[in-house]
Amino acid sequence: MNPVTARSQVSDSSVSMTSVGGYDLGEVTRGLRKLADSLGWATPIGGFGRVIPPGARVIVKPNWVLHRNHGPWGLQPLVTQTAVIESVVRELLAGQVASVEVCDAPIQGCDWEALGRDTGASAWAERTRGQDDRFLGLRDLRRTIRSSSRTAKDLKPLSEYVLFDLASDSLLEAISTPNPTFRVTQYDPYLLAKTHHPGVHQYLIGRPLLEADVVVNLPKLKTHKKAGVTSALKNLVGINGNKEYLPHHRIGGSLEGGDCYPGRSYLKRTLEATYDAYNTADSKPARAVWRGVTRALHTLLSRTSDQVGIEGSWIGNDTVWRMSLDLNRILLYGRPDGTLAETPQRIVLHIVDAIVAGQGDGPLAPEPLPLHIMLAGRSAPALDWIGAELLGYDPAKVPIVARSFDHFRWPLAAFSPADIDFVSSRELLRPDTAIRHPVGWRDAARVISSQDGPAGASIDL
Repeated sequence: MNPVTARSQVSDSSVSMTSVGGYDLGEVTRGLRKLADSLGWATPIGGFGRVIPPGARVIVKPNWVLHRNHGPWGLQPLVTQTAVIESVVRELLAGQVASVEVCDAPIQGCDWEALGRDTGASAWAERTRGQDDRFLGLRDLRRTIRSSSRTAKDLKPLSEYVLFDLASDSLLEAISTPNPTFRVTQYDPYLLAKTHHPGVHQYLIGRPLLEADVVVNLPKLKTHKKAGVTSALKNLVGINGNKEYLPHHRIGGSLEGGDCYPGRSYLKRTLEATYDAYNTADSKPARAVWRGVTRALHTLLSRTSDQVGIEGSWIGNDTVWRMSLDLNRILLYGRPDGTLAETPQRIVLHIVDAIVAGQGDGPLAPEPLPLHIMLAGRSAPALDWIGAELLGYDPAKVPIVARSFDHFRWPLAAFSPADIDFVSSRELLRPDTAIRHPVGWRDAARVISSQDGPAGASIDL
């Protein structure tokens, strides 16, 4: 079996969209089947019969970033809803697949049990496993989990992962320097320096995804403080097992060789240094001291007119899109031995949950944006171009979207945005509501975005 040769009847540049009233399972299933029919994926017995060959091993990748919304808005705009996951898994099991498993790597502070309980995913998975032994259940891909009381590391053996080094072919190579400038909020910068420096750019990918014949990506459409948009492309951050392989920004302001914030700021540079001290402290007393210093500096920063903060939460972030696109290249072209082929190695399908999208201070504190839409297609760049339009952006101003069409090795699109084949009514691209964008991304909006609400939430310690 060569699953990559399985084709639908519509081109890879095709994007389909359908209206869905809410998260009732019947309504979601009807919406999914409309999408599958319009893309030529469906057969009478299932929504994927023409695109997924018999005997395929399938991984379903939702967006399960966190177990609670950092704002007061609940789980609907935060994570892929269980009705969408259940509908997709049902359609997969209606075909002749060999196995289906749901996998994700949330952020390290996510409470997996609470997430499964509160979304209903755990109860649904248990029932489904009892009904069909081809369903393998839910898998947490994280190697490190952090709670308020402790950090548990190396929870899974390295044999369950595949190490990739894109070396000079990484999109991060162009901005790499001998000095360790890459950062991930709340992580030891020296660990990140080991995995990303000139000539070395490593990622640690969950082995189940590399051994799968098909991956069905189920992102939640949201605004994102660091990337502008999170959807099909950004959702693949959750295929990596350790966050210290994931640069999100570079330390310093844009006038200091970094991309953490615009310009330069002595106060912010000092705050960044205290975070590095906190993240590398080797004792609880030391961490307590540095926690107090960072909180005092945050208080000072809050008294200024600054709204961007120090997490790379603005349109000038030149790091996070490169890391995200590297991961997309690995998923398409990566082999289980840690090398990349010159041709795609698995089928990757994308179905976007935008029934209740997220706006505002996403991805962790999104406000509900009821769009009542699901999207689907083979091309993550094409889907995210349409998704950015739905969120009120000019996609050409959002690097993770615009640069995904670039001509680099292991490309993600063999066509331009002008060639996107939108097989649905374009009227659906005109939501009749004002959309709130993250403060640092308002310059990418097609229209002036809402200025109400919180701006630039500070980092929790």
